[in-house]
Amino acid sequence: MWNGKKKAITFSFDDGVTQDKSLIAILDRYGLKATFNINSGFFGTKNELIRNGVPVRHDKPTAKQAISIYRNHEIAAHTLTHPLLPKADDAEVIRQVEEDRRALSSVFGRECIGLAYPCGGRNHDSRVETLVREKTGCLYARTIDSTGNFDLPTDVYAWNPTVYYIDTDEMFRLGEKFLAMTPDTPQLFYIWGHAYELDAWNFWERFEDFCRMMSGKDDIFYGTNREVLGI
Repeated sequence: MWNGKKKAITFSFDDGVTQDKSLIAILDRYGLKATFNINSGFFGTKNELIRNGVPVRHDKPTAKQAISIYRNHEIAAHTLTHPLLPKADDAEVIRQVEEDRRALSSVFGRECIGLAYPCGGRNHDSRVETLVREKTGCLYARTIDSTGNFDLPTDVYAWNPTVYYIDTDEMFRLGEKFLAMTPDTPQLFYIWGHAYELDAWNFWERFEDFCRMMSGKDDIFYGTNREVLGI
């Protein structure tokens, strides 16, 4: 499935923030691949969030800057303006997803075929999944419902990741377990988050330690979300 390998690792980061540039430098240093989920309606905007009790920047690169920042990684949709899709009507769900997907495809000059559902909590439901599957050009969609396991998705429009990376102890525990495995069936380690959280929890160094630990293994395939799905 993955060049004959039974294990694969992929990362996914939401919102398309300026901290992605530093995060990508770490990924590239260790030969790791990620998918970045971007709201095209927010290119070039500036904002601040309070996370973990501290203010953090939530600024977005311009479209021109983004072309350079994300050149080695996959781009996927995150809707135009980050609404909670289960609260939107059918037409708005389709517009938010498909116009974002098309805009990103145009900006980056490569087809965008993925989606990460925006917002926290219950950010998707069967209606939204069906609309994305049947009415948009997206071929997969990621949730925020971490599983703690390495199973392949049974429904690529409700693709659950393994772990949310601010749960760093759990991420390391799962990483050590994954490295020790010699599976008979394909196993996928899927890590997700937002780059600005590295500022809020001050774990840049710990994240780099994790990337170093997971890198360079002959029995692991390193790919973007699209690459690990083989589409």
